[in-house]
Amino acid sequence: MDLKAIIVEDEQTSRAILKNYLKKYCPNVCVLGEAENVDEALVLIRNKDVDLVFLDVEMPYGNAFDLLEKVGDVDFETIFVTAYNNYAIEALNAHASYYLMKPISIDELIKAVDYVAEIRKKEAALHHQVLVSKIKKRVSGKITIPQLDGFEILNTSEILYCKADDNYTEIYLVNGKKKLVSKTLKYFEDALKGVGFARVHKSYMVNVSEVVKYVKGKGGHVLLSSGKEIMVSASKKSELLSYFK
Repeated sequence: MDLKAIIVEDEQTSRAILKNYLKKYCPNVCVLGEAENVDEALVLIRNKDVDLVFLDVEMPYGNAFDLLEKVGDVDFETIFVTAYNNYAIEALNAHASYYLMKPISIDELIKAVDYVAEIRKKEAALHHQVLVSKIKKRVSGKITIPQLDGFEILNTSEILYCKADDNYTEIYLVNGKKKLVSKTLKYFEDALKGVGFARVHKSYMVNVSEVVKYVKGKGGHVLLSSGKEIMVSASKKSELLSYFK
């Protein structure tokens, strides 16, 4: 899928290298413009129909996070490009699709672009469509919930979503009730793998059958049948969208 992109980077040499790499190794990317600071980037973003922003973290008079905050809700994917690995967690929280370290690895660049192209393709295919889950029937099966005096058995179809709470997991049920379990979200991700549950964020896993709407934007979010909105991390978008046709 073709992607319209801009490069936001304060070093002219770095912009030129990235642009040349894209031209040679990622021909599906069309660079619409370049910016060397937050203000120039804002002008480009507001005046161009952009699918992808290659974004350096450190820039004069502001940084990548300042830019994303000023833009607000966005309809593009972000690939962070930086020489500093201490921004990885912040990038994740800012819903970056990918995090590239300088000097840029060509293989990693290709992987990053392919990932974004896959997301945009799936979003385009589902645009203006009623979401139809590829799961042929409602989630079925049972799962045990450990308790001090034994365990409780839950039908998996009763689970609306799960939320991480340190080493505990909050399980929200379709009937509005909540259960706190002394297991990590990773435990439930493994236990419910392949039975219609998707990890959509570092803190959330949802019952795909209960998703009624997907909204693009800064990371995007899903709306559940209960009315609950849950953020979707950029790194989890493709996995979630693969559940629908």
